[in-house]
Amino acid sequence: MTRYTQPSTFYTKDHEWVTVHNDLATVGITHYAENALGDIVFVELPEVGAEFAPGDDMAVVESVKAASDVYAPIHGKVVEVNKTLTDKPETVNESPDEKGWFCILKITDPGDIAGLMDEEAYKEYCKTL
Repeated sequence: MTRYTQPSTFYTKDHEWVTVHNDLATVGITHYAENALGDIVFVELPEVGAEFAPGDDMAVVESVKAASDVYAPIHGKVVEVNKTLTDKPETVNESPDEKGWFCILKITDPGDIAGLMDEEAYKEYCKTL
């Protein structure tokens, strides 16, 4: 198993990002996703303690255009949520890859990370959309 002692970020085809550091993973949506959604007006976060498998509905983002599910990118247990998004959902638009994160997962299957894209692969994937 690769141990990520320095934060390493990976991406899904559903436009979630995952920054892995040791046995924790911070999860959010990408610039591509927030831009496609438009102005975000509501975020429903998962509960601390909730457990997810890849592809599970983990959160909901509502914008002036549409509502969209945010899917779990890996197996994990929620250890923290970004409560800022409850009062300021627009933070996702303003800073999707820093302040607009959704939750932190305790990684329960490190093998999931191998199925995610690195930044270069994600950029190439976005060019095909």
